[in-house]
Amino acid sequence: MNLTGLLSREWRALVRNRGAVLNPMAFLFLAVMLFAVGSPVSDNETARYGGAMLWLIVLLTNMLSLDSLFRRDFDNGVLEQVLSTAQAPFMVVLIRVLVQWLGTGLLITLLAPLLCLLLGLPSEAIFTSMLALLLGTPALSLLGAVGAAMTVGFSRGGILLGLLVLPLFLPVLVFGASAINQAVLHMDATAPLAWLAFISMLALSVGPLAATLGLKISLQLQ
Repeated sequence: MNLTGLLSREWRALVRNRGAVLNPMAFLFLAVMLFAVGSPVSDNETARYGGAMLWLIVLLTNMLSLDSLFRRDFDNGVLEQVLSTAQAPFMVVLIRVLVQWLGTGLLITLLAPLLCLLLGLPSEAIFTSMLALLLGTPALSLLGAVGAAMTVGFSRGGILLGLLVLPLFLPVLVFGASAINQAVLHMDATAPLAWLAFISMLALSVGPLAATLGLKISLQLQ
């Protein structure tokens, strides 16, 4: 199967399996609403912690979609066939991660203005929040794919997946929250945004290869 056909197949699978997108988005809005209801009364306090809470919720939302990233094709044997016949197996993994990001990271980025308003962030921080999410969420998908590949052979690998990927997600969480806080304080957020772009580029260079290796190990242990 060529890469264009594989991309078309993955996109159709995402469209058919709407729960893979709707369930994480439902969790996202439920978590944001709970924080909005239980946040401090002071607008200054809400704006101060809003950026950190936004990124923490985005991180957890992304984790919800990672466990099923490779599991469907792993269980029915399609994954082994695709990896063994593809000329560049890491491109197969990269396309799968791209489609996963379109249904999570990009969608969250487009919904960022509404999320920022619900979290009480000032309008001046909306553009920076969208830019931070656009630069940082690819790293969540790419690094998360490594953990998903290593735990795909376990019937209940959700907890193990969290233990593996949470330490990898911490730099994205720190710089993402810092970028939003800088915007809230009317300060230059270029440095944390640059770090987010660097982390995503680094994840792009090593993530697909590491995830491919993890899948091959999981297939051998099957």
